[in-house]
Amino acid sequence: MHFKAPDIGLDLGTCNTVVYVKNEGIVISEPTLVISRRGDKKPIAVGEDAQRMYGRTSDAEIAIHPIRNGMIANYDATVLLLRAFISKAVGESNLVKPRLVMSIPSEIDEVNRKALTAAVRACGLKKVYLIEKPLAAAIGAGLSVFEPEGCMVVDVGGGTTEVAVVSLGGLVVSQSIPVGGVKMDEAIVNHIKHEFKMLIGAKTAEDVKLDLASALPQENGSSVRIRGRDLLSPSALEIDYTAQQAYGAVREPCRAILTAIKWVLERTPPELASDIMKNGIYLTGRAAQLYALDQYIANELNIQVILAKDPGDCTVLGLGYIVENLALLAQQGRMPQLN
Repeated sequence: MHFKAPDIGLDLGTCNTVVYVKNEGIVISEPTLVISRRGDKKPIAVGEDAQRMYGRTSDAEIAIHPIRNGMIANYDATVLLLRAFISKAVGESNLVKPRLVMSIPSEIDEVNRKALTAAVRACGLKKVYLIEKPLAAAIGAGLSVFEPEGCMVVDVGGGTTEVAVVSLGGLVVSQSIPVGGVKMDEAIVNHIKHEFKMLIGAKTAEDVKLDLASALPQENGSSVRIRGRDLLSPSALEIDYTAQQAYGAVREPCRAILTAIKWVLERTPPELASDIMKNGIYLTGRAAQLYALDQYIANELNIQVILAKDPGDCTVLGLGYIVENLALLAQQGRMPQLN
């Protein structure tokens, strides 16, 4: 038995949950997914184990995505997932539970904030620090967020895209939209369904997004062979899906992200806007790795756009920075809000 568990940072995303443990780094990066029996609150599997079962469950079992668009969609499943991941990260035999630093959407309302805090406390944790996701992502990307200088971060996650201007350790202007990697996957599914009368699964769509899709037209003539279910007959169907078709499918989600960036820029104070023009816009989040998304935004806005190093881990690395420096940040008056 340990007396005190190490403090942890937790990025609870729509698609993926990442856990950072003090002095250890990232110890968990698994799907935000729970599989349980219908009517039973005990999970059969969570995370990677649940992902392996996904799409192969019986009628008596149900796959639950506890988080939707950055908010709790299923409270009980959220508690199950948090409990499993926290236990896996730091164990259960600790007399003093860890302090938790957790990312939240920038536009979360009070009801959802309380629900998230309650879910964490249901796992036995008492001290919970909440930090806005784009601020954590900016810290993780190595930006000087505590300086009197404006920086812009666009965090493209699974369920949401968070756009924010950060200065002096806080958000100056921000917007969150329900568009991210999942919407891109859905756009590919719907495009193939409409154009080819073929149904594909979410995993196939994600593979197409990663291997073929682009935010700009491609002239390389590349394609992938996709297998799915023919909607006009009970048989299987195979098609060759081109890069140009994949570009057409994800064009609308990319436009929505661009519109959100423009909205934030239009409301940014002139001095901070000048800083952004000089320093550029930083892209973080797993879905920010969509091919040519940085170039597309740069072309449209005439501003340099930089894809951060390890973009999918920027948020949790920002949380990790806070976890490693809780005492120092407290001395400097820069601690996130205790809930």
